Amino acid sequence: MSGRGLPALTGEAGLSRYLSEIRKFPLLSPEDEYMFAKRWQQHEDPEAARRLVTSHLRLVAKIAMGYRGYGLPVSEIVSEGNVGLMQAVKRFDPDKGFRLATYAMWWIRAAIQEYVLRSWSMVKMGTTAAQKKLFFNLRKAKSNIGAIEEGDLTPAHTAKLADQLGVTETEVTEMNRRLSGPDSSLNAPLRSESESEWQDWLADDTIDQETRLAEREEMGDRHALLQDAMRDLTDREREIITARRLQDEPATLEDLSQKYGVSRERVRQIEVRAFEKLQRGMQAAVKASGNAALPAPA
Repeated sequence: MSGRGLPALTGEAGLSRYLSEIRKFPLLSPEDEYMFAKRWQQHEDPEAARRLVTSHLRLVAKIAMGYRGYGLPVSEIVSEGNVGLMQAVKRFDPDKGFRLATYAMWWIRAAIQEYVLRSWSMVKMGTTAAQKKLFFNLRKAKSNIGAIEEGDLTPAHTAKLADQLGVTETEVTEMNRRLSGPDSSLNAPLRSESESEWQDWLADDTIDQETRLAEREEMGDRHALLQDAMRDLTDREREIITARRLQDEPATLEDLSQKYGVSRERVRQIEVRAFEKLQRGMQAAVKASGNAALPAPA
């Protein structure tokens, strides 16, 4: 799968034009998304792949804006996110019950975070999981406790953040200083002579009441299927799949390996086995209900 036929993103100067262009691509209904995904899966139809990718470019841009505070070109962050999106489309299986947006978010974030880590010389790829968590969560954690002061944090804030993020107070202080460079705001103008703001280019995902009701009902069906399938897992499988795939901030393999006293590879194997059991259970339930077209659960 290539990026041919997609809007060109030529550096920061062309970012505003790119953001304008991607808003023109229509979002796909669940039925159309399923149809295009099957066409790509079965025939590697490039037009089907293009439709899947272009309908999610605004999602990439929205996620990319969350990483604009690391002093890196936003255009490059978006480009890396697009690479993650294309990898997600390439591997997406619509019969497993996941909507593409839910599945692709993980690939997009992973691609962007990998790029950010590569670009920040003080964060090596060999850094501990706790350090990576600190790098990507310090800003949000500061906001949550109201630590909005410039410069060094107060001792109380430093201690609280260190406890929340599982690192030392020294590590919090050092990372805070490294991340205290110029930040961008959603209200910052795209160009000095422009009245347009970053937030003006974010996707407008407003949906009508009928669609919202249908999605709530669909989500309820998915949740019920998931809960039924979870009963077939062992206690450890259930705990690991929940920690790894059903939380806003997934646990790392290292965290779980220490918790259960096994290797990271063993945790990964248990996760994969549990996920496959969930898939089989949910697919069997869908077939039994006669609703084979039910979109995959998030």
